[in-house]
Amino acid sequence: MLSGMTTAEVAQQHSVLCREGKFLEALEALYADDIVSVEAKEFGGMPRDLHGKDAVRGKNLWWFEHNEVHSFSITGPFISPERFAVTYMFDRTKKDSGERDQFSEVAIYTVADGKITHEEFLYAAE
Repeated sequence: MLSGMTTAEVAQQHSVLCREGKFLEALEALYADDIVSVEAKEFGGMPRDLHGKDAVRGKNLWWFEHNEVHSFSITGPFISPERFAVTYMFDRTKKDSGERDQFSEVAIYTVADGKITHEEFLYAAE
């Protein structure tokens, strides 16, 4: 691996940073420049599939600008040789509507050459 990090090491570092609320720091440190991000559905006028670190950074910035997060938790990581998954649970208020809700999602990450190259989000059924 180019970076010398295994999938397990990437997963652990990613989980530590995200638990500290350092989602953008995790993106900068651990994501490949050509990351592909796939959401379960479109939101914020963005397509489901985003390509590149700049697009994923923009999605994250949009989400945190439009949601007030009261609390969150992360379960995992659950690790295989080339992938890991975590479960996110958020208690948030949507700033545009004032609606407060709780939601959970599973994120599945693929790692190659010590970087996250693909992420996909699966939402809990409503």
